[in-house]
Amino acid sequence: MIIRWGLTGALFFAATACTEADRQSTAGTAPDIMTWPDLTSRPLPEPSTTIRYQDGDAGVIDLWLPDGDGPHPVVVMIHGGCWQKAIADRTLMNYAAEDLRQRGLAVWNIEYRGVDEDGGGYPGTFLDVAAAIDALDDTAPTFDLDSDHVAAFGHSAGGHLAVWAASRASLAPSSPLYIDDPLPLTAVVNAGGLADLEASEPLTLASCLAVIKDTLIGDASTLRPDPLSDTSPTELLPPRAAIMSVNGSLDRIAPPVLGIELTATIVGANGDASFHEVENAGHVELIAPGTDAFELEASLLLTALER
Repeated sequence: MIIRWGLTGALFFAATACTEADRQSTAGTAPDIMTWPDLTSRPLPEPSTTIRYQDGDAGVIDLWLPDGDGPHPVVVMIHGGCWQKAIADRTLMNYAAEDLRQRGLAVWNIEYRGVDEDGGGYPGTFLDVAAAIDALDDTAPTFDLDSDHVAAFGHSAGGHLAVWAASRASLAPSSPLYIDDPLPLTAVVNAGGLADLEASEPLTLASCLAVIKDTLIGDASTLRPDPLSDTSPTELLPPRAAIMSVNGSLDRIAPPVLGIELTATIVGANGDASFHEVENAGHVELIAPGTDAFELEASLLLTALER
């Protein structure tokens, strides 16, 4: 199912990962451009508590608890930043997390090792994401969380990791990423995601994917001749959750064609997927509360987590 969502707004993006040449090539393409400082200059909300799921600087999760009694449905939040901690960490999602918390959703905002950190890349980045999500099951009773109603919200590179998390039940037992009985997800909002690594590489910034791809997906081996076989969600079809791809019509980090093609691929494999395009929106708006794009994503999450 493909949905084109036409909303007003004149916001665009200016990605931190852009080179100066990238900035010059996009200059003047929109009258009003939303830059990262438009988001990060806002007062930074703070989580309810922080939980450690494993050793190391990246082994933490920020939990955002809504007011009132639970059990609370949960959104697993996965930040982007081109899989590189030098570009972004989980705090970039604090604004979105607080907004969803105020709407009655608990938010499980995870950290993970980037490809530019010791142990990051393959398999560490993927194992971190899996461990952080699965830690929710054991922690749920302590904070009155409903681990039977869990959706994921991933932005950019985090969109890839969120869709991968919804697909990991299809991993071969021989994969180093295989985990028996992973926590199931009800739905995924793939917000400007680079979920199909092969399709995304020529369309996003080289500094975002091409230059780090080998570290991210690991080396080929006799038991794993194709490194994409357990790292790219399109090799693990169909995902075990509804995948809702949301793209800004002006997004050049993750252009809408990526969401369109991912949706068609999943539906073609008898999976559940939908595509939602937001007019006059770029990359930053997807995680900026108050924008048309974020309002749409919040609505999708609330509907997916209805009990």
